[in-house]
Amino acid sequence: MKELSSLIKREIGKPSPIREIMKMAEPKNIINMGLNPEDVISFGGGWVDHYSPEDLREAYIRILSDKERFHASGGYSPTSGFDETKESIVNYSSILFNEKIEKENIIIGGSSTQLTIDLFRTLLDPGDEIILPDPTYANYYGQLSFVSDKIRIKGIPFLSQDWLYIEDKKEILSKVQEEMSKKRTKAMLLASPDNPTSQIIPDDFMKDLLKISRDTGTYLVIDYAYKTQYFSDEYPSYFSFSPLDYENLITINSNSKWGRGLGRRLGWIEASKDIINALERVQQTSILCPDTLHQMAFNEYMKDPKGLKKYIEDVRIDYKRASEITVQAIKKYLGFRHLVPQGGLYVSADVGEDSDNFVIRVLRNTGVIFVPGKGFGKTMKNGIRISYGPLVRKKEKIEEGLSRVGRYIHGK
Repeated sequence: MKELSSLIKREIGKPSPIREIMKMAEPKNIINMGLNPEDVISFGGGWVDHYSPEDLREAYIRILSDKERFHASGGYSPTSGFDETKESIVNYSSILFNEKIEKENIIIGGSSTQLTIDLFRTLLDPGDEIILPDPTYANYYGQLSFVSDKIRIKGIPFLSQDWLYIEDKKEILSKVQEEMSKKRTKAMLLASPDNPTSQIIPDDFMKDLLKISRDTGTYLVIDYAYKTQYFSDEYPSYFSFSPLDYENLITINSNSKWGRGLGRRLGWIEASKDIINALERVQQTSILCPDTLHQMAFNEYMKDPKGLKKYIEDVRIDYKRASEITVQAIKKYLGFRHLVPQGGLYVSADVGEDSDNFVIRVLRNTGVIFVPGKGFGKTMKNGIRISYGPLVRKKEKIEEGLSRVGRYIHGK
């Protein structure tokens, strides 16, 4: 047989650190370690476990129960998504964040993951530079490498050696200004709330980033995967900004987290019309069109979204409570330096040693799973990501798991 492509031969040896630890946690591997899979407690998953809106579930039922509508759900949608779905997103964004966006500035995709790599294909040539915070979502690195191994990634530390997030705003902004002033720098990508730190970018800092990027003609891309899971009483003002306010602003959005649609893949990008038109051409070759059934159900749900704000608020409060329980247990049982979540699903903690070794050792001796921090950036080499997302309906497991680890590392 002839060889595989040079790209895949290069990338197959660099698997996602998150996926690797989750593979280790598969039942057969857990049994080989001498552990009972039923006793394993996982803080590894980057998913949510609250129930989807009941009204959304009922929307699917109505479509599936109607022979003609179910038949229609098997047809193609336009490559950029149905106009009705874009109008539903306009309504959704207005209700939750008072955002003003037009349907012409929206493209719907199969997921935010697919849209992100298609966006990289749209914006970046070999030799171009993209700025990423350090730490940041581990999957970005692999996605960029699959577009081209000649794309330059400039990591700018957002996490200090003292484990403070965006400690020196002026220094970070100065580094961003320096990089964005270079001709080869095309974009900066960051998430808010962030993965893995669950920090929300401060309002004034984001506005400074928007100004610098606009002045230098650089795209500022915000990944809003966890946008509805902010823990403050009010969301940052930039949550309501759109490409109508800043032409160089691009936002990546998804229903995965807020509506527990992790497996019902549906995402969208908001950007200038030029970017949307370019993405449509790319999407013709990547997915052809977004899922029709999921669009139909979302449209049905958004016809009468009176319960949407309360649903989002209830979910937000539930995850905030899970985060508080996690932080309290870290203080009580582990004593690690850590960041206090401002949103999202995670607590990042400093274990004081190589995180790969720590995670494997803890798993073998306690049956508790964490994600090592190395894959998120150099600043997390001694850090772990602790996810309370999968345990939001089993909050008692949070304390049980962390107390188990505490007994092991303190020799009790």
